[in-house]
Amino acid sequence: MSLNGPDTMARVEEIARAKINLALHVTGRRADGYHLLDSLVTFAEDGDELRFEVAETDSLTLGGAFAQSLGTVPPDDNLVIKARDRLRALVGASGQKTTPVAIRLEKTLPVAAGIGGGSADAAATLRGLLRLWQCDVPPASLQTLALALGADVPMCLMSKPLRAEGIGETLAPVALPSYPMVLVNPLQPVSTPEIFQNLERRDNPPIGPLPESPDANAWLQSFAGLRNDLQPPAEALVPEIAETCGLLRESLALFSGMSGSGATCFGLYESERAAMRAALALSAYRPQWYVLLTHTVAAGDGDVP
Repeated sequence: MSLNGPDTMARVEEIARAKINLALHVTGRRADGYHLLDSLVTFAEDGDELRFEVAETDSLTLGGAFAQSLGTVPPDDNLVIKARDRLRALVGASGQKTTPVAIRLEKTLPVAAGIGGGSADAAATLRGLLRLWQCDVPPASLQTLALALGADVPMCLMSKPLRAEGIGETLAPVALPSYPMVLVNPLQPVSTPEIFQNLERRDNPPIGPLPESPDANAWLQSFAGLRNDLQPPAEALVPEIAETCGLLRESLALFSGMSGSGATCFGLYESERAAMRAALALSAYRPQWYVLLTHTVAAGDGDVP
């Protein structure tokens, strides 16, 4: 008997776009230990790739340059499996049917790199399975499920430029235009808990007013007031981060910095040609590092379930 019913598709593909924190202001800390953040977030056009197919039994296979990094992750800690199982339970509770699914994850983004790799994979799993199973889930329920998977999952579910506040649950779209971008990671491990532990302050000022239109010049002016409060302690732990940001500045990036808790750094450029020159020069100078030439998505171009 075919597993393809009238309410399912046979195969679906999703891109788990890299999440880039153009700014990350640490503005406080809750009683439960969670830090309060104010972040300007955008997404790359590129990321991990996931394929979902109706199957006889559930499975997850890994491929890509960084697949080996996930090989030791226990199934109970794998965010793709968590997203699959929790979405299935949510859908089943409403009386809708699901099928077993074979998931293929091509891991092309570095792991634990400050660009939301695991969270983006979980969000792409939610989007892909909703399409594969053709199920209806109330947006509020989907957001609650996403937040339960991780603080970055709701924003990765949207995958478009936004401002994130609180612990990542308060999201507002912003009119950020698209820029050519180069991502660079020196492939050095970074301890996020240690970075937060070494913060000098946890009550820093929030992000100021942001442009309400996609005017590139207005946004470039606003970048001058942005910062990543995690960058100084991260650079103290991993000096290569400071070197990476210095090289991006030398490559004539319009704006550069560290994303999340690192170690991935970004540079935004005036033109595709300028970004390509920077990417080629960085790849030649540090051939052992991860370098990606891409673009940020423009407002309205993200993946919304």
